[in-house]
Amino acid sequence: MIDKVISHYKIISQLGQGGMGVLYLAEDLELNRKAVLKFLPPDMMNDPEINLRFKREAQSAGSLSHPNIVTIYDVGVHENKTFIAMEYVEGKTLREVINSDELTIERITDISVQIGEGLNEAHSKGITHRDIKPENILIDEKGKVKIVDFGLAKIKNVSKELTKESSTLGTIKYMSPEQIRNQKVDQRTDIWSFGVILYEMITGKYPFQGEYDASIFYSVINQNPEPLARYKADIGEGFQRIIDK
Repeated sequence: MIDKVISHYKIISQLGQGGMGVLYLAEDLELNRKAVLKFLPPDMMNDPEINLRFKREAQSAGSLSHPNIVTIYDVGVHENKTFIAMEYVEGKTLREVINSDELTIERITDISVQIGEGLNEAHSKGITHRDIKPENILIDEKGKVKIVDFGLAKIKNVSKELTKESSTLGTIKYMSPEQIRNQKVDQRTDIWSFGVILYEMITGKYPFQGEYDASIFYSVINQNPEPLARYKADIGEGFQRIIDK
């Protein structure tokens, strides 16, 4: 794929591969800017349901225009392969920032406000991300936060034919109780996941402990996290009130 021209995008390099796609860095030959092209993995190309979900990702995310949400540029098909072209963000994932131990309370506050503003915009349009986690939050070199990968997003009132209500979607550690129980989810699921991320940014630890999926699920549903002050004595009560909600 390297150096190949797809539509008006020239592939520069492969960035990685996730559960729902292969990512390539590309050059937009018409607008002279970098972009990211996302293709379905080859083993998913012939699955009608996955193709519908993939196209719905572009449609839902493409309806959003906000400084804290990655912009969708285009969606197309090349050699029977569906692709999405989106904004390229040069920087780090929030996971990398958490792991580097670079987070002060001031920076945590700034990042949290930006995540909240991006989610608020999506929720106001009836879109639930369903997979909020540090890997899906990008931070550019100027500190701008961008939420990426609405691949599991679900628009309110979307036709049931396009999604399985019983599917457990999302990353285990950040799932809400409703996701764990395979119940219907809404924007509150994103708020739950956001709270887990905030706890992790402040303490450096995941709030619900367990060595296996089942033990994590039990902890999420039945136990309360340790108070923030146990890990960070100087944390204000305001953060604890937010987490408790």
